[in-house]
Amino acid sequence: MHHLGFGFHADACAPGILALLKPVRGGLVLELGCGSGLLTRSLVEAGHRVVATDASPAMLGLARETAPGADVRQLVLPDDPLPECDAVVSVGHVLSYLPDEAAIERALVAIAGALAPGGVLALDLCDLRYEELRRDEANSSRIADDWAVVTSFALPRPNLFVREIASFLRNDDGTWRRDDERHENVLVDTATVPELLAERGVEARVADSFGQEELPAGLVAIVGRKAVA
Repeated sequence: MHHLGFGFHADACAPGILALLKPVRGGLVLELGCGSGLLTRSLVEAGHRVVATDASPAMLGLARETAPGADVRQLVLPDDPLPECDAVVSVGHVLSYLPDEAAIERALVAIAGALAPGGVLALDLCDLRYEELRRDEANSSRIADDWAVVTSFALPRPNLFVREIASFLRNDDGTWRRDDERHENVLVDTATVPELLAERGVEARVADSFGQEELPAGLVAIVGRKAVA
């Protein structure tokens, strides 16, 4: 369901990310939180060597089917070691799923440490504005032939945005199966991220997008390069 119904974000971000990666073409791209492998596939098709990682074994199985040319591995942020690479990319505000701001900072420090000199960084992250803009947002639903999603929103504290998701999948016999998910996103002041990365040799900026795509309000792109020694 996530693969079929929510892959538009990865597809929209891919052209901008590929353009950012031109300076390191031929190098190794590390993708964090690859999910079902939609961005991974675009990276592989563009000729990049890709190590695609995710914490979920189920998502890794989908990624291997979607992007068979990638090296797909399980990796759990922020503590699993990252391989040295020429670029780190991530879409779907993967770091925002970490348990707190300290964990997000540790992940960013690890990312900066994994980048080779001249390496490229391109990831998205939920800003504090994400909560401000959704404080009064109504519940939402999406319905397809074989699945449906109903989502309610909660803001238990100023820097935590919660989605309670009920998903319904049609079985082969026509009946429906319900699964419930709770998505917690930690929101940070993304204006502080460039300074944190600069201390580790990465010159980065906060941008509205990776390229020409339009990111959801409050979701920002962090793009940058590591200094050449």
